[in-house]
Amino acid sequence: MEIGNGCISKKRKLVEEGSLDELNEDLLERVLSWLPTSTLFRLGSVCKRWKSMADSQSFKLACSRIPSRDPWFYMVDADLNRSIVFDSAKSSWKRLNHPSLLLRDHNRDSIPVAASGGLVCFRNISGGYIVCNPVTGSCRELPPVDPGQSLLAIAMNAYSNYHGSYKLVLVSGDFPKLSFKVYNSITDCWEEEIMLRRNADDCTKSNDNDEDAVYFLSTAGNVVVTNMQRSPSKQYSSVFTLKDGEEIVYFLTSSGRVIACNLTRKCFSEYPRLLPVFSEYSIDVVECKGEMLVVVLSEFFESASLRVWRYDPKTKTWNQIAAMPPAMSHEFYDKKLDINCVGAGDQVFICLSSAELCSYVLYDFVTNRWVELPECSVNGESLEFMSALSFEPRIEALV
Repeated sequence: MEIGNGCISKKRKLVEEGSLDELNEDLLERVLSWLPTSTLFRLGSVCKRWKSMADSQSFKLACSRIPSRDPWFYMVDADLNRSIVFDSAKSSWKRLNHPSLLLRDHNRDSIPVAASGGLVCFRNISGGYIVCNPVTGSCRELPPVDPGQSLLAIAMNAYSNYHGSYKLVLVSGDFPKLSFKVYNSITDCWEEEIMLRRNADDCTKSNDNDEDAVYFLSTAGNVVVTNMQRSPSKQYSSVFTLKDGEEIVYFLTSSGRVIACNLTRKCFSEYPRLLPVFSEYSIDVVECKGEMLVVVLSEFFESASLRVWRYDPKTKTWNQIAAMPPAMSHEFYDKKLDINCVGAGDQVFICLSSAELCSYVLYDFVTNRWVELPECSVNGESLEFMSALSFEPRIEALV
């Protein structure tokens, strides 16, 4: 792991001067818990007292009281048996030790499919699920679950990192007959499957054959299919929000339509399309600050645009809230790019990939800045990623 030494050397100097040595254990833990996660791994090399403290449960409890940490983005590439992350706080790539449980034969090539809090969930080729803390390497294999009907979405929500309280939600069915099943970490079991009814207020009902693939000619004369071809890690991509006490899972259908499944009310709604079905575009859903947003890369008049949209339930319309500068997005024109995105607080991480181009962009809503990230290189090898999942690097997160 790439870790800076500046912060630690300053702490050594302070220890020599005695200023931190004079603090009692509780106060010292509270002060050091605010250090970046990368730096926490080096505490044990400072002195015996700090090493003992870093391994203590009381220090992990102090870390759990930090409201939030700058996200790390868990990257997905062709080699599923290694862990590469992008540290947004230090704007650098890091290689983590891949969890040992994921290197066992039956779990090799497991795909990361969901993340929340300090945890990432993987799905193996047999349909089993493993929840991991990528920072500590700790893992838990979930009880087997009957896949039932066609799996459509996988979502995760961590309620407490320190107490290991989280849910994994599976949405299945043949649209419009949908159902969901929940794994509860507290009881360590899967709950009974629950059917979802269509929301009575849903005024955007699609025809049953709307999800069938449609082929048409693009302006360039290429045959285009409306049935989206997602990368394996985003095949079941969805976002989880908790608003006004209601748990909602959003996911994309194969034709790019947004579906909202209200788990609390046990119903689902369809959102109107952003663009006509006979349009060339790539789309993904993200969650930022508890809100579902949609990112769309489209082409029009020999140029490409990358925009972020928010749905207004009162007017039942989509409103644009951000757009990449045209000079930046024009580079993506006619590259046949697929976008895979993930939200984290005020940021959206965007992977743009095709046979011709691979690029990563980080957008910040607060500063309205679009930043193209540097290339990732490990041992002289340039890596290209298909997608990413966001998590908070927390040493105290229990599986």
